[in-house]
Amino acid sequence: MQKLLITVALSLLTVFTSMGQTAWQHVSDRGIYNFVDELASMHIIDITTAVKPYSRKEIASALQQAESQWSQLTTSQRARLDHYLQEYAMERDELKRGNWQLYGRDTTLSVHLLPPEIAYRDSLLRMTMRPVYGYRNFSGGNEDFWATYGGVEAIAYIGNNWTVYASLRDNYQADQRLAQPTWLVQEPGGTYKVQTGGGKGGEFSEMRGGVTYNWNWGTIGLVKDHLQWGDNENGANIFSGRTPSFPMIKLHANPAHWIEFNYYHGWLVSEAIDSVRSYFVDEGHSRTVNRSMYIAANMITVKPMPRLHFSFGNSIVYGDMPVQPAYLIPVFFYKSLVHTIHWGSSFQNSAMYFNLSSRQIKHLHLHATYFIDEFSIRRIKDPTRHNFTGFKGGFSLTDWPVRNIFLATEYTFTNPITYLHDEPTTRFRSNRYNLGHYLEDNAEEFFATLRIYPVSTLELAATYTHARKGNHYQYIRGRRNPRIDEMPVMEEITWENRNISFEATFRPMTNFRVFARYSISNIQGYEVDGETAQYYLNLFSPQYLHGKNNVLEVGFGLGF
Repeated sequence: MQKLLITVALSLLTVFTSMGQTAWQHVSDRGIYNFVDELASMHIIDITTAVKPYSRKEIASALQQAESQWSQLTTSQRARLDHYLQEYAMERDELKRGNWQLYGRDTTLSVHLLPPEIAYRDSLLRMTMRPVYGYRNFSGGNEDFWATYGGVEAIAYIGNNWTVYASLRDNYQADQRLAQPTWLVQEPGGTYKVQTGGGKGGEFSEMRGGVTYNWNWGTIGLVKDHLQWGDNENGANIFSGRTPSFPMIKLHANPAHWIEFNYYHGWLVSEAIDSVRSYFVDEGHSRTVNRSMYIAANMITVKPMPRLHFSFGNSIVYGDMPVQPAYLIPVFFYKSLVHTIHWGSSFQNSAMYFNLSSRQIKHLHLHATYFIDEFSIRRIKDPTRHNFTGFKGGFSLTDWPVRNIFLATEYTFTNPITYLHDEPTTRFRSNRYNLGHYLEDNAEEFFATLRIYPVSTLELAATYTHARKGNHYQYIRGRRNPRIDEMPVMEEITWENRNISFEATFRPMTNFRVFARYSISNIQGYEVDGETAQYYLNLFSPQYLHGKNNVLEVGFGLGF
């Protein structure tokens, strides 16, 4: 298998010519992603927003297009554009400059104090290295606590084809964890270890990065990172990016202006113990080995006319076997392989999905995503049965009817059993976190947001969220009376979240932000299916958010 992978990689490298380089900008940088998406809605750029992350080169290109249409921008948009042009100076073949530059040597070396950064540039190598650190303080809930992250990140562009990027950070959360696999929150997941010195909190490390090779119409790389598929304002429902990052072979191709192609093959973490390869001892250290688990996924985006993007693709999760070469073929419809490769077994879990994004009308973005976990025509004709599907649809208005204002609303609905599976090595999960929408199955959400950019890089936002979770079902193969496709849809509510939040974010310098968020929430559990209300609260929510709370979060962030 290793020889096959090497042969395929070398073959690709020999046939492609060079241009462009790729380091992926992390999806947690909501500021730049919001700005680029708003530029698309204003008809300043045309970009595929269904697949994230964007490469830093792609973002820099979008910023340069916006700079060429300076007269169409408001004063606030110009301030944000200047801010991000400095942040992406290296991708524009320049060195960052500013009042806090400690040292600069012609066009080869730049050392900054605030934010701290070292940048180097010559005819072969361009690189940047800088620390990352963030602090968040939570008060007013059932329990006050704080959380930090810290580490270092670096990007190196080598020659005209190669890119190496890496980000290492330790996350520390005192007295309270922000995410767990069953919690219905937007916080990124982590593989927590017991907090140093004891306590109720936790800590985990996250290493991201990769090596990519680029040619004039595409990129291929071995990366470990997060990704989001599906247009959204409050959580994608194809791939949400909430799991701990996992390694993958990633391919992006744009051979013509009217078509894009994305593919990855990932090594997931099943956390299902392989009892044959593990050993346990009465004294000393035992060794546990997880069973193998992988995912292959693709997405084709067709652009029949400018700013109308139709995306479709499919995925398969498989395990308990070596890497299957057929799933390394990016353009396959993987469901069709099941009957031969997995004959007589159930060691696979396939899905399909569709995404529509329309920006034909200036300032207006219409989007819809349809996720199909399992589908049968017979279920459509039978009113007592349902397919395992999820839907998200919404719209946004940018810079209209009032300038410097963004307004969006969306609705999400997911049928029971969607994203679920009974085999531990074919579940739509990694490290037990769901790969899809954060509410998982049998749930619905209404979300609305308003963002105002009054001056400079200041952003004010207000959001409203109403999310509900129906009966908590298990995937039991062969179940009868009722069958798994006859489970009632949202028949009883087990958990509900009503939240209004107000947030202010200011970016006084590149790669640095300060923020404050005030949330008024009411999260309740209900006595359903023989379980108490507290059971569902504990299952779906962190303790500090149980019941009615007014939570103030303040903090700052250096890097993403």
